[in-house]
Amino acid sequence: MTAAGRSPRGGAEARVAIVTGAGRGIGRAVALELARAGYSLCLAARSRDELEETRSQTGLPPERALIVLLDLAIEEAPDNLISAALDCYGHIDVLVNNAGWAPPRTPLLKMRPIDLDRMIAVNLRAPIALTRMAAAAMAARGGGTVVNLASSAAIKAPAGEAVYAATKAALIAFTRAAFGELRQSGLKLAVIVPGLVDTALIPNSKRLDRTAMLSTADVAQAVMQIVNSPAGACPVEVMLEPQLDPERPR
Repeated sequence: MTAAGRSPRGGAEARVAIVTGAGRGIGRAVALELARAGYSLCLAARSRDELEETRSQTGLPPERALIVLLDLAIEEAPDNLISAALDCYGHIDVLVNNAGWAPPRTPLLKMRPIDLDRMIAVNLRAPIALTRMAAAAMAARGGGTVVNLASSAAIKAPAGEAVYAATKAALIAFTRAAFGELRQSGLKLAVIVPGLVDTALIPNSKRLDRTAMLSTADVAQAVMQIVNSPAGACPVEVMLEPQLDPERPR
């Protein structure tokens, strides 16, 4: 793990948000919305070039947009990320666990153990670890928000995505249980369960109408609605579906 832009602090009173998978897609869209709302950011992903582009698009100076390069499949990565954010800003107000990973659709019997382990690590172990550490820091200040990004695969359980679906279903269950544990500390915990989102992770297919998919901006707006919701009325589980079915028969 390496961090860039650490030296200047973002200011003790600035609201601070961590976004994983911030280099592109949903993560970048969420980072842009948080920047517009006045947050200082901790942007985490594996690609420096993509994170630099996200930071550029936010319009924030380096001292308000910390870049942290890491691979969340590595066990110590969550601790390194939380430590980098606290070292730079001193506190955390929002954590968006957006990073996720899956190989191309693969039958269970043909799945490589390395891919299975990576899905569990990135999609479940890392968000749990990040939530636990960020929640401890937030509770000490009397409040904060954690938003986890799941997937409708958790409910639809499509063939060829057994492990991915299982990790996202577990993330939903974790969020609901953790909310029950932490609500008395003034924390908001929520999980967004989006349908198909038009990102580079979805391959082109004659069976899909990309114009009917959710946009990354749609998901980012859902994140902001949770962030801006009152602490006494947290939307714990948000289902997000496009008006038209991208997989409808044509």
